[in-house]
Formats: sequence, structure tokens, C-alpha cells
Amino acid sequence: MGSTGQAPVGKRAWEPSSRDRAFFAELYRRSGVLKFGMAPPEFSAALAEVGAKYLEADAGSSRVTDFFNGLRLEELALARACAAGSEIAWEIFLTRYREKLYDAARAITREDVSAHELADSLYADLYGMGGREGKRTSKLLYYSGRGSLEGFLRVTLAQEHVNNIRRQHKTVSLDEKLEAGEQFRAANPPPDQGVDSRLAQAADEALASLSPEEGFILASYHLDGRTLAEIAKMLGVHESTISRRLEKITSTVRKKILAGLKRLGMNAEQAEVALRSDVRDISIDVRARLVQEKREISFSKEESS
Repeated sequence: MGSTGQAPVGKRAWEPSSRDRAFFAELYRRSGVLKFGMAPPEFSAALAEVGAKYLEADAGSSRVTDFFNGLRLEELALARACAAGSEIAWEIFLTRYREKLYDAARAITREDVSAHELADSLYADLYGMGGREGKRTSKLLYYSGRGSLEGFLRVTLAQEHVNNIRRQHKTVSLDEKLEAGEQFRAANPPPDQGVDSRLAQAADEALASLSPEEGFILASYHLDGRTLAEIAKMLGVHESTISRRLEKITSTVRKKILAGLKRLGMNAEQAEVALRSDVRDISIDVRARLVQEKREISFSKEESS
């Protein structure tokens, strides 16, 4: 089972200790994954993968314990078992989530036929068909257990709807240029353009540290030009929730960029000046950092409230 996570930019990945692996055995029993036929080493590998993505390398034992105790273990077990090809898990998944997927699709398309087509188009990706060299590549591998599985499916469905719209374009549109990140890259910038390379590094690290739902909201609003109401409808939450989240995410990104610049040697005044640089002069592909097909996707209404 291939890894879907990666360590934050410029940071060493967390690795489980022998104590953590013993703790994983307890989590294996609590998850109920045994009924799906998944062996302890497989589930431990999944937990280690999630930990490597979200924990700092020097995380203390209490932080590690709290993190894994906070995961939705049963839903993570179901998702990983489905991704591994367990028919029992897939039957349970369909029983629980088939109607919820259709309901979410109707909220997006506002039409029954299109809703069924949208939901059905997602099943192959969730089941893991069409992988390279016959290997399963289920999108359920991107589910981390940090939020609800239902929320993860809503975001995945919303992104599939956006992708379908893009695929229907026959000409090179502004939207496609946005997807390629062209407007964020200077064309052949001169060597003396005066933009400190540390700004690109700090911005890249800040964007890479965003959770998948934060990346989705930023990309939808700032890159795709979608309204708060449209994003809220796709995710099945209130418009005010998205408004609060967007404001919080923007503030967090700014603070992380400033902190990164200071860590890279700038003082407070220099960091503030650097932030006023023209975004087009920064050599960074924003879309690549926010696009959902390359990131784990999770979203929970509870986390957004």
C-alpha cells in the first residue's frame, strides 16, 4: 500500500517508536478492522503514514497519544479496508454512504439525473479501479481519520464536480490557466528583480502546511472565483461557516509566512516589507499546493463550526 502523505516542507518526518507501535496494537483492536481481514502490520502502517503527515518529528509521547486517540479509527479502518479491496468493507461502505453521496450530489447539481451521474462517477475512484499496472489507487487512501468520512466524501464529490466542469472546456480558458498556476509565476524573471527567494520558500511551506479542507476552500475562492455560498453548498455547510473559515485560513497563512521569514533570517520589518511583494513575482505554483487531487482530502462539519 503506497504512501499518500509526506513530511512538511523542510521538516523531518515523524516516525513511530517501539512504544508507539505497541500503542498501535491497541488501536487496531479498537478500530474493528479485524472483521475486514486487515492484518495488524497493514493498519499500523496506515497509522504511521497519518502520523508522519501531521505530527512533528519531536512530538512528545502525550502529543502522539492524544493525536491517535482523536482519530476516527473505525471510519479510518473502513476506508483503508475498502482501499485494500475488502468486499465486506465495501458492502458496509455502500450501505452507510450510498444515499448520503446521492444527497450531497443533489445539493451540488440540483437535478436527480446529474446527481446520480456525479455520484456514480466517483465510485470507480473510491473502489480503486483504473490504477497503473493493475494496482488499486483508491481515493479512500487519502482519508486520514482526522475528520468524518462523510465530510471527506462531500469534499471529494465537490472536487469531482469541479473537475468535470473543467474537462468540458474545449478551449484554453482563464480557469485552465489558473489551474496551471500561470498567473502566479513570473515569465522569465530578471536576476535583479529584487524578490527575496526566502519569501517563496516561506510561502511554499505555509501553503504546504494547510489541511486539505483549508486548501480546498482557498483554491475554490481565490483560484476558481467561487462565491462563499457556492463553496458552502458544495460542502453542505452554512455560508457563514465558510466565511469564518476563509478569514481564519488567510490570517493563519499570513502568520506562518511571517514566522517562516523570521526563521530564515529576516527581522520583523523586513518580513512585513517582503509580504508586500507582487505575488506574480514569486516563483511558486500555488495551484499545485492547493489542488485536491494531489492531497489527502478531509472535511468535517464539526471542525468547521
